[in-house]
Amino acid sequence: MTDTRALVYVVDDDPSAREGVAGLIRSAGLSAKAFASAEEFLAAPRPKIPSCLVLDVSLPGASGLDLQQELAKSDTQIPIVFLTGHGDIPMTVRALKAGAATFLTKPFDDEELLKAIRQCITSNEEERLYLQSEIRSEHNFDDIVGRSDALHRVLEQVATVAPTDATVLLHGETGTGKELIARAIHNLNARRDRTFVRINCAAIPSGLLESELFGHERGAFTGALMQKKGRFELADRGSLFLDEIGDISLELQPKLLRAVQEQEFERLGSAKTIHVDVRFIAATHRDLGAMIREGKFREDLFYRLNVFPIEIPPLRERREDIPILLDHFLSRNNARFGTNLRGIEPEARRRASSKPSRSCRRSRGAKRPF
Repeated sequence: MTDTRALVYVVDDDPSAREGVAGLIRSAGLSAKAFASAEEFLAAPRPKIPSCLVLDVSLPGASGLDLQQELAKSDTQIPIVFLTGHGDIPMTVRALKAGAATFLTKPFDDEELLKAIRQCITSNEEERLYLQSEIRSEHNFDDIVGRSDALHRVLEQVATVAPTDATVLLHGETGTGKELIARAIHNLNARRDRTFVRINCAAIPSGLLESELFGHERGAFTGALMQKKGRFELADRGSLFLDEIGDISLELQPKLLRAVQEQEFERLGSAKTIHVDVRFIAATHRDLGAMIREGKFREDLFYRLNVFPIEIPPLRERREDIPILLDHFLSRNNARFGTNLRGIEPEARRRASSKPSRSCRRSRGAKRPF
């Protein structure tokens, strides 16, 4: 559902067209503010970032394309719907290549314009919510619980590499806390005030992963109704955590290699090269060395990712941390659910921390100790 609080700005030098579009937007339950020129728009105080900009291509003074290029210099990216006459098509094509969401030729259908605006608002809101959710996910060493020697060695490595921009490869079994370590690396770096962006390469079908990583242009494939930024672009000046990197397909690995190595890429459906400044942290539970020997993972990509490897031990190798973790989760869940559980029975703590017997392991069908 479109947010009725969304604000749409309209820039058009024709007073009747300007007020007509603004009135149409307001009739749809949205807020609208109109400007007669690019200069007026840039000079006016704008206390709220708009969800969409409806922009006429032909304007007196600075054109709509000039305004688009000026806005592209700022951190705040506004989805743009261009309104154009038939004679402005070449300029509009240039605008689309530069990142405009869509364009409509005058005279346009009212419902078509509202549909384009709603798509911009939805796309912009999804991106905003994603970035806000990541910014709110503050983690540091306080969330990494334990005092075992094995964990201490990992944290020493984190403290060493975090202040640098070196690419880190985390290796560990599922559930060992690779994302917590990745977030700690980000938060101990000068990029801590920028976004930590994560993507699980195993959770996204290979046919969609390229679009998720690098983004796509409108019309790049069936169903690509709007331009979409990929995770690389969202992570610019921040950190990108590539979880389960061993699950990425061989076909996509060369493009990933170039992005990691050169910090540049193209969105699907575009020839425009986008340059970013990203700190890479990758993680996997797979044996990448074996995958290289089997021809399933590129050796050059491995060496680009394996600049600073960190091995994260499983809990069975740091059993002295189990009682501390039990107390940590008890305290956290008491606060979360409003309960007042005072502790865990000594026998239960002992059983949780002790090694399972051989017969117990066999009955569970385990191939190795827990």
